[in-house]
Amino acid sequence: MATPALANPGQPRLGTGQSDFGGVGLMQTPTARMAPLGGFAFSLSRTAPYRRYGLFFQPTEWLETGFRYVEVENRRYLAASDDRNNLDKGIDLKVRLREEDRYWPQIAVGARDIGGTGLFSGEYLVASKRWHSFDFSLGIGWGYLGNHEDFTNPMAQLDERFERRTGFSSGGDGGDFNLGSLFSGRSALFGGIEYQTPWDPLVLQLELDGNDYQHEPQRNDQTQTSRVNLGARLRLTDGIELKAGWQRGDTAMIGITLATNLASISQAKRDPAPVELTPPPTEHTRDWNGLSRELDANAGIGVYRIHQNGTSVTVEGEPTRYRSLAESELRAARLLHNHLDSDVETFRFRWHERGMALRESVHDRDTLIAAASSSENSVAYRHGLYSHAMLHPTQGEVLHEAAPRGLNYSLEPQLEQNFGGPDGYLYRISANLAGEYRLGAQHWISGSLTYTLADNLGKYRYIGSSDLPRVRTHIGDYLAETDIGISNLQYTRTARLGNDWYALGYGGLLETMFAGAGAELLYRPFNSDMALGLDLNWVKQREFDQRFEMRDYSTWTGHLTGYWQTDYEDMLAKVSVGRYLAGDLGVTFDVSREFDSGVRLGGWATFTDAGSDFGEGSFDKGIYLSLPLDAFFVHSTRQRANLSWSPLTRDGGARLARRESLYELTEERSMGRYWQDQAELVR
Repeated sequence: MATPALANPGQPRLGTGQSDFGGVGLMQTPTARMAPLGGFAFSLSRTAPYRRYGLFFQPTEWLETGFRYVEVENRRYLAASDDRNNLDKGIDLKVRLREEDRYWPQIAVGARDIGGTGLFSGEYLVASKRWHSFDFSLGIGWGYLGNHEDFTNPMAQLDERFERRTGFSSGGDGGDFNLGSLFSGRSALFGGIEYQTPWDPLVLQLELDGNDYQHEPQRNDQTQTSRVNLGARLRLTDGIELKAGWQRGDTAMIGITLATNLASISQAKRDPAPVELTPPPTEHTRDWNGLSRELDANAGIGVYRIHQNGTSVTVEGEPTRYRSLAESELRAARLLHNHLDSDVETFRFRWHERGMALRESVHDRDTLIAAASSSENSVAYRHGLYSHAMLHPTQGEVLHEAAPRGLNYSLEPQLEQNFGGPDGYLYRISANLAGEYRLGAQHWISGSLTYTLADNLGKYRYIGSSDLPRVRTHIGDYLAETDIGISNLQYTRTARLGNDWYALGYGGLLETMFAGAGAELLYRPFNSDMALGLDLNWVKQREFDQRFEMRDYSTWTGHLTGYWQTDYEDMLAKVSVGRYLAGDLGVTFDVSREFDSGVRLGGWATFTDAGSDFGEGSFDKGIYLSLPLDAFFVHSTRQRANLSWSPLTRDGGARLARRESLYELTEERSMGRYWQDQAELVR
């Protein structure tokens, strides 16, 4: 008897392709398969009269989520004034219920188009099983996936409400989560087979469709001469795949998928090598400025000052280069060993950010140097290492104090985008000249000058009546008035108010649309999973030319925010309650996960009392990526690039775009991967 073959080991590509709708599947139907943890895929496919654009993520091993836009080529957008194709958006979820083993298949349950108009909504339960070069899937679908109606909905045996599918619109504003008709209405079987050909880049597909295309949304029924679809996937590179097929018996499909893995993005580094160890000098170095520069250039520490208290030397400063503080400390310890006489027994590193003391690490000199010389001593070194919150000012002789860091600036491209609304895809590509002048460790002046290189924001039109103040929907006016504007010019000051309390104050031109002043208070115990913050701001709307003139509108806005770094899948949960820019009251939920690569993937949803004044979309929502540039460049850096996608620009749920956040500034208050990094660096 043949031994059942499990997923992945022999055929890593089998069962991993993106379906026409986005998400791992065959063509029109999903499978129980999942992308690897951290999977990120953009797919585009066309099967007349539909063009589908999907962006899907694998935030955990058992959960797939993403969103999709379907462009209907033979229907016009209901809210648009021009002759533009209808564009429908929706959110998908798939949850793995059971992993595949020798005899059992992998099983998953999921839902398509649960947020939006529900035009293509459908739910499913599906199982997938590998057998050598074949991957088999069989499932039952409801809604759009079950329109062929092979049998009476089995859920109707539990409750009569499952017999009819209600609660979905035919193309209205949408935006709410469509939960009322899950697993109701028509049901049908679907499934298929994928075959890994002897030629590794090519996978062939055969699929049984659960849809009969006679109940299409907007009375857009299509002919179907066969329920069997044929397709193929051709891998061009590790991240690019072409796909083609013959569907409904008479319609061609063509598509492309661009994919990567957010959890494993990395780049080989060309950083300066750690300095070679030399015998300690007979007396301390006299070139403290030189040592300070070396600590910055080689160890990534922007030195504030260097102290000595008895046999202990303390370096106080900010991290400037390496994402891992463990790496900075080990590099710095080599430099200190080479510059300080043998009477010094302990190296201490006091980490600050913007003048706020965050934590201290304490290294025994002898065991550290022994571990650097031989891996046999690494365990003893790590057992003697400890890190703690700083409770008292550093005592002893000040050996060196650095001057404020002064002026630094950068010129960077910037992309702002918005898609899925009545205006289609909107974008703005600009050049951003940003500068900062440090008046001291705890206060500075920052500014940004933005020049628009290309955009199509002239297409943006405010559609729909609302009694809310127009705090965001004037975006087209701001960008049409001038190509160059002051997007930020503010003074900022930080303070540490106690062992676990931090404060931030700021004032000036806070963002493109608002000027004013505000403050933030954060309670963050050392290495705690919990934190609590409060921000309060008085702001006034800026004129469209983005200079120094103001409009009449002003308001108070602020939020109380709770942070919880959960032990579950490394998820960070944030809940903010407060008053938004338009005066509406509500709550924002934000959930994100940071992978080992440093990439953070998250999403948010905001619900306020704006009600019908919010307009299309019903509530504010979006997803975002925070990318460490360190993962893409050959030189280490702590800088990050932030990308976000939001389907609509509306006035409800709008928050002030504050330049700084205390929770982010105090990131090193948490130990994070510190101990894992130590174990990897000192073997």
